[in-house]
Amino acid sequence: MKKILKNFIFLPLIIASAIALVMMQLKSKQAIDHEDIALPVKTVEFITAKNIPFRARAIAYGNVEPETVLNAKSEVNGKISYIHPKLKQGGILPKGTTVLKIDATTFEISLDSSKAGLASTQSSLKQLQTEENSTKRSLQIAKKNLNIGLVELKRVKALVSKGTLPRNQIDIEQQKVLQLRSAVQDQQGKLNTYASKKASTRAQIKQSKSQVDQSKDTLVRTAVILPFDARVGSVSVEAGEFVSAGSLLFEALGIQAVEINAQLPMKHVRPLAMSMSKELSSKEVQSTQNLEQIIAQWKLDIKVRMVGSPQAAAWDAELLRVSESVDPSRDTLGMVVSVKNPYEGIIPGVRPPLIKGMYTSVEFLSQPKDMLVIPRKALHEKRVYTVSKDNTLDIKPVEILYSQGELLVIRAGINDGDRIVISDLVPVIQGLILNPIESESTMQEIARLALGTEKSEEKNSQ
Repeated sequence: MKKILKNFIFLPLIIASAIALVMMQLKSKQAIDHEDIALPVKTVEFITAKNIPFRARAIAYGNVEPETVLNAKSEVNGKISYIHPKLKQGGILPKGTTVLKIDATTFEISLDSSKAGLASTQSSLKQLQTEENSTKRSLQIAKKNLNIGLVELKRVKALVSKGTLPRNQIDIEQQKVLQLRSAVQDQQGKLNTYASKKASTRAQIKQSKSQVDQSKDTLVRTAVILPFDARVGSVSVEAGEFVSAGSLLFEALGIQAVEINAQLPMKHVRPLAMSMSKELSSKEVQSTQNLEQIIAQWKLDIKVRMVGSPQAAAWDAELLRVSESVDPSRDTLGMVVSVKNPYEGIIPGVRPPLIKGMYTSVEFLSQPKDMLVIPRKALHEKRVYTVSKDNTLDIKPVEILYSQGELLVIRAGINDGDRIVISDLVPVIQGLILNPIESESTMQEIARLALGTEKSEEKNSQ
């Protein structure tokens, strides 16, 4: 009992002593200094947004095909009598070269026969003309005799009426006149038949001439002459072989120009189409001819390169036509381009000729058009960081017209003269104080890329 009472007396004293000790420590401790803490100033690089000349650029791929292909077929029956030594696969022959002949003996005989028939009918016509002239002279003589007979009959009648001659003399003269009239009619009838005879003979002559021309044409067809400079493809015949009309002889590939059906993704067609002038882009296509005119005025700079070849191996091309439909499996549109003189400027190992089947890239560049262009790295989830007039961070949402490589073409959201941040920025806080430094080298690089003057091929816009 005494122990409990003793603890009860000392417990309040212990508590009071502890409180007094704490109070003394609090009074003796110095006050804590409070400092204002602010985010540090961020140094960033920027470019000034402005409209610069921009060329829409796209790359498509396709295989080379000759613009002109001749599948020579025999037009006559016969045996091959001659084949040019260079008429072999891969050989190059100039225009006008006689590359193959078919034995022409039979056709020469036919031509001689046709010429003989023509000469015979022409001779018959001359004979008819001679006979006609002779008949005309005979008719003139008969008419003169008739006139003399009529005068004599008139004189006899006068003498009979005077009683100088007997009456039967009139009958004699009338009989003579009748004979003379008959002679005139015979000559006139004979003369009239020459018109139909000559018409028939002229028809025969015309037919004979046709036969001669046909024989000449057939004879000409026994020799096959190249109509253009060509590279020989496959050859299907040999010397001494008999061929029938319609048989394939050889394949000739023109070397004046080649075509490439470059398959361009549809998403890359739109930027190129937007580069057209306002007049072309607003023109309504009312006919096929109208579409061809628009394509002809669509001024694209086109370069063809062999895939995997040095950059120097490039050929200028022109757009000929656009495919009639879109490839549904690849969502591509065929852009058919032409390269003239693909065998010129050949450098072995560097610039080979463009030959059938080569796989090539086709670069399309539109004409320059002022556009608002920024680098792709300046875009952050459809937003752009800009430097305000107070050198603070201003975050702006933007609309992208389309992208091309490392560049973005802006539709809306920023204006000409805005300062675009191109540095990585952490943290991203609206109103963050910035120390902006303009990057002129970046702007020069953007201007160069916008004009499509890069030295190496880049990937299409994604």
